[in-house]
Amino acid sequence: MRVGHAFSTRFALPRYAGPAMDVRRSVNGALAGGAAAAVWAAQQPADKRAFACGYDDVELLGKFVHQGQWWPAAGLALHVANGAAFGAVYAQARPFLPGPLVGRAVTAAMAEHLGLWPLGQLVDRYHPARKELTPLGGNRRAFAQATWRHLIFGLVLGELERRLNMEGADEPPDVPVSSNGHGDIEMAVGATPAA
Repeated sequence: MRVGHAFSTRFALPRYAGPAMDVRRSVNGALAGGAAAAVWAAQQPADKRAFACGYDDVELLGKFVHQGQWWPAAGLALHVANGAAFGAVYAQARPFLPGPLVGRAVTAAMAEHLGLWPLGQLVDRYHPARKELTPLGGNRRAFAQATWRHLIFGLVLGELERRLNMEGADEPPDVPVSSNGHGDIEMAVGATPAA
């Protein structure tokens, strides 16, 4: 069941499914994430020179799915799709994350980077084109390069997502908390302050 005008992306969920989810928020996050991933890919040749390291995410993804001449297109498509998926999830999670808006995206991107970097050793061991790729395990230059790329991704994602999903009625309300982190007892019991 649709709610709103013909071009609305807000869908009503069944009666017991909770509040309606704003699909626009995810779509806008996906657009921001895809654009951020494209910026990442576009600047890779420069950072490969700056870090003196041949590590290339588009190559890693592209040669995982295609060994022929089309690996750059396949790799770029997968890279942008990954960025879009990350952006969509980030857009839904952002209202619940602490800190300044762009800082939230950088933090999320860095958390993803640090969480997945150890999998580079699996790439070194099992990737179908591992002999053509820059080794990642123990490669400090590649780690620094990936950190730089995630910083750029987070900055671009955070700013674009902020612009596309302006603060508004779909943001959750602030939760009042006390200085000890356990909440506000007056709010819990429904008491009102004395006039």
